[in-house]
Amino acid sequence: MKIHKIYVLFISFFFSINLAMAQKAEHVILISIDGFRPDFYRYEKWPTINMKMLANEGVSADEVRTIFPSVTYPSHTTLISGVLPEDHGIYYNTEISADGKPGNWIYDFKEIQSKTIWEAAKEKNLVTASVSWPISVNNPYIDYNIPEIWSFSDPMDRRGATAKYANPKGLFEELEKEATGKLQKGEYNLSSRQMDQNLGRMASHIIEKYKPNLLTIHLPITDGAQHRSGREGLLVKRAVAGADLIIGEIYDALGRAEIMENTAIIVTGDHGFVSTHTSIAPNVWLKEHNLAEKAFFFSVGGAAFLHVNDEDKEVVLTKVKDMLEGLSLSQRSLFRIISKEQLQTMQSDPKVDLAITAIPGFSFNNAHQGKLLKEGKGGKHGYYPGFFDIYTGFIGYGKGFKKGETIQRMNLEDIAVIISELLGLNLPKSKGVAYPGLFRD
Repeated sequence: MKIHKIYVLFISFFFSINLAMAQKAEHVILISIDGFRPDFYRYEKWPTINMKMLANEGVSADEVRTIFPSVTYPSHTTLISGVLPEDHGIYYNTEISADGKPGNWIYDFKEIQSKTIWEAAKEKNLVTASVSWPISVNNPYIDYNIPEIWSFSDPMDRRGATAKYANPKGLFEELEKEATGKLQKGEYNLSSRQMDQNLGRMASHIIEKYKPNLLTIHLPITDGAQHRSGREGLLVKRAVAGADLIIGEIYDALGRAEIMENTAIIVTGDHGFVSTHTSIAPNVWLKEHNLAEKAFFFSVGGAAFLHVNDEDKEVVLTKVKDMLEGLSLSQRSLFRIISKEQLQTMQSDPKVDLAITAIPGFSFNNAHQGKLLKEGKGGKHGYYPGFFDIYTGFIGYGKGFKKGETIQRMNLEDIAVIISELLGLNLPKSKGVAYPGLFRD
């Protein structure tokens, strides 16, 4: 009996040593900048001293292939699960209403069908935290959670809904008292750069006070700036500079918390951006060819997914393909057809067998009548990830990462795997890879 106990103790000790060896960092900070692009840290014209410092002294990627559709909520779910939409169940930012237009936003964690890094972290009894991460409402695996949510009657006011769903109760009020000051409506919504700054202050406070092993934060303001201006312009530079400032503040907070030397920082995003000038209404094509009662295109900006209402799906699908191929060259040249095989490769919405993606400069809308083409200046994402502008970026710095390393290309699903490697988490169904060149020996 005594020998058996010694054997059990030895096996337990050996297992704990292996686990400790597998874990490369004690803390991971995952910063997602909405609309993040590799040129933000590669090109001198961008005011991003903190991003460039982390990239130069850590590991960075020239490009990160996003998912399809390249939109915020599905992409962020891939970031924290390591799987593509078909596996995690988040296909678009919103539900699809009965009329084929965007319905309610998807916000409750119960909608995610895959294991996430938060759950894997709690399996190891690690402390978790999150600030403004998409689809994190009612997440039971986040110890300190400020979810991304807003009032459904007044979407510009996020304060009450955030306080209601914050975990633990009173966390939002604590952050107003100790980190941000009493927030006004315009200081905590997408209309102002103050939103990102206040989210950064919240994250910094949580780092200093609670020292989480895993903290995820989503900074949304760069997305809105690019939607309004496209890829370039002063508005975009100001938003990017604001996000860079927050990275610096979080870096300093790690120092004040005295955990910097054991922390890995990851800066990444969900998608790139494409400057646009014209918007296309593909449902007008369906109406003109008497197919509007049988199917509709659901637009996500740079792409549109065909949903068939008719029971005879294959017949309708063939008619839509013939319609698209038979358009005049001036119209057919505005988009590419994404086949069922390509959709399956990207593990997009499994109910969809055909999609279209616009060429740069063009995007799609959900109008069912009116003009086929109309002015659409600004920026869009959602495109099939087959070109550089829609790709996002990656920076890895600190504990566990090598210094001065560059990786030519990564995929979005790799990032959850990298975090799993750093913290020694179990995420067995993830589809990504952790490149050996990322980590110190």
